[in-house]
Amino acid sequence: MELVVSIVFVLLTCAGMSASSGDRNRLLVNMTVVRRAGAIGAYCLDGSLPAYHIHRGFGAGARNWLLQFEGGGWCNDINSCAERSQTRRGSTRLMNKLESFSGILSNNASRNPDFYNWNRVKLRYCDGGSFMGDAKFDNGTLLLYFRGQRIWQAIIEDLLPKGLSLARKALLSGCSAGGLASYLHCNNFSSYLPNTTAVKCLGDAGFFLDSPDINMYHTQRTFFQHLVTLQGIEKNLDKNCTNSISDPKQCIFPQYLLKYITPPLFILNSAYDVYQFHHILVPPSADSLGHWNHCKLNPKACRPDQIRILHAFRVEMLTALRSFLFNSSRGGVFINSCFAHCQSESQDTWFAQDSPKMHNETIAESVGDWYFGRNVSKKVDCPYPCDATCHNLIGPAF
Repeated sequence: MELVVSIVFVLLTCAGMSASSGDRNRLLVNMTVVRRAGAIGAYCLDGSLPAYHIHRGFGAGARNWLLQFEGGGWCNDINSCAERSQTRRGSTRLMNKLESFSGILSNNASRNPDFYNWNRVKLRYCDGGSFMGDAKFDNGTLLLYFRGQRIWQAIIEDLLPKGLSLARKALLSGCSAGGLASYLHCNNFSSYLPNTTAVKCLGDAGFFLDSPDINMYHTQRTFFQHLVTLQGIEKNLDKNCTNSISDPKQCIFPQYLLKYITPPLFILNSAYDVYQFHHILVPPSADSLGHWNHCKLNPKACRPDQIRILHAFRVEMLTALRSFLFNSSRGGVFINSCFAHCQSESQDTWFAQDSPKMHNETIAESVGDWYFGRNVSKKVDCPYPCDATCHNLIGPAF
């Protein structure tokens, strides 16, 4: 039977349902340190060994695998990486040894209906370069490892004999910097698995735009250029992309990489992504007088001219996705208009009574329908503030 691809631009006016009951009875999963990672030089920033958390699948999902990249920003110079190496973002020694699995990682069918019984793995993020770097800094007093690519390799090679090599279905996903990693590693992930494995990828809040800020400076482009250079990332970027563009470093942006990703891909993002709002569109360097402070804390406090700028940023994202939206027959899209960042790992936004919805479907239902081919659809929300189901996660934490 031929599947119909539907692109739905949704107008939502109804209010959300009652509040979620919260995350009771959390699933806590022990850390697994990759003891043999040192043999291939796979180290966190501080030299500690990489790690992951795995919760085994069961029943019909026993041979299916979901790998989730942890997010947490980047470091693109020696000072910020040195600071990061002394935190949980740069050292597994400083991480919690128990990790809470919720949302797409939950083992509860009522909270994660399609992936609850899969083998679910969370890859801990300790390299500061979206699992892509391959370099080292050593000045005699300070030693930093930029070995994200080797960390990725070490974890995969540790999981293959644990059943990943026999996977029937596999989904590579991630959030934020981990969402970017899922774009960047999607093709490589497929190469590790048998041709018979149904391999697909999901990027949550990882579609970072190559877009100028409000002062027309390419702040994020400059940031990523420094990141790629410092961490030796360029050689690990997709060769088809780097050979087709004047500046190969720009292939770290998903909008340039997208057409070279071979496995089916689902793009989950907010058109008003809070991280991008605060760091790409209006970074601190572009608003030294704080004219955007109130708007950043509460979208209802945004002036009409600021709302127009935010709407224009939304249009820029949709323009970057235009070809994928209309030409990808195997892709999925859920672009809502919430002030949020990362929606797959939180139970409230993934699958709950009051979760964000489009076309009466939650994110979990949309991703599941896409993965299992029940309904290959691409959903794009109407502009803010029309969506009453949003969880607007905004504030000083960003």
